[in-house]
Amino acid sequence: MSEPKERLIKKKEEWAREKRGLTPQAREEGVSVRHNPSAPSLEKPRLPPGQHIVKGFPVLDLGIQPEVPLEKWSLDVHGIVENPVTWDWQDFMAQPQVSLVSDFHCVTTWSTFDNRWEGVSFKHLLDVVRPKPEAKHVLFTSHDGYSTNVPLSVLNDADVLIAHRWNGQPLAREHGGPVRMVIPKRYAWKSAKWVKEMVFLAKDRPGFWEVRGYSNTADPWMEDRYS
Repeated sequence: MSEPKERLIKKKEEWAREKRGLTPQAREEGVSVRHNPSAPSLEKPRLPPGQHIVKGFPVLDLGIQPEVPLEKWSLDVHGIVENPVTWDWQDFMAQPQVSLVSDFHCVTTWSTFDNRWEGVSFKHLLDVVRPKPEAKHVLFTSHDGYSTNVPLSVLNDADVLIAHRWNGQPLAREHGGPVRMVIPKRYAWKSAKWVKEMVFLAKDRPGFWEVRGYSNTADPWMEDRYS
């Protein structure tokens, strides 16, 4: 691991220990109260608590921005599925393409509204690979060594996308190009950049930040930033 990457990781772990970004209400109530399943449901505001709007699209990563030529790119989807697939770029682009607009919320407290993403719907991928009934989670791995875990129930949503374009342009390398996940209803670290593999699992397997003090569920409207 390079020195810049080590410094960045230590800083993010420090943020988790300090509960950086939590509003005073969240600090006072605590995670157990905020996730009380018997609490009444309220209409969600567009901007989650503790977030602020920024212009542009800030860049956060592990200190590595891998360059993945399209001719060498592939997506390997396997695990507890009926039909595992490995798509190269031509295969991926041959899938039905969709365009969706969604907001984007980073755990470091910034948000951007009205991002237009283009790519392959995760629902389409589910139709292709056909997860078996015992599949409950998906682990994503990336070309920079990153990983993150998401429940299948969260991914099976119309706004979840395997994206290759952002605001009308090919997804830039610094933003995870050529392909990244977009999971709008979770903090952005769940939307893996430079994604290369998806493994369907029966049991949860925490990813890179999840084992370093960050929330396993990452719901922005519950201020679910840290474990």
